[in-house]
Amino acid sequence: MTKTELINSIADKANCTKKDASAVLEATLDAIQETLVTGEKVSITGFGTFEIRERGEKVCINPRTKAKMTCPPCKAPAFKAGRALKESVNK
Repeated sequence: MTKTELINSIADKANCTKKDASAVLEATLDAIQETLVTGEKVSITGFGTFEIRERGEKVCINPRTKAKMTCPPCKAPAFKAGRALKESVNK
């Protein structure tokens, strides 16, 4: 499903215009992103949790030159599905 298809689905289910659905989706995604940037978790009951995970320093291999190099530690966004989402997908 693309973003446009998601907006169309939201507009149909919420009985609103595509413009309104797009605005709501953008606001939701912006709020999640801003919260993750501050280092906090976003928990949506029944759906899942968005969080930032710390990745440590590791040795990587450059695929072009096959040379080993060290990748610095970084932060990566992660999503953990909630029980209700897992159950609905596995039906």
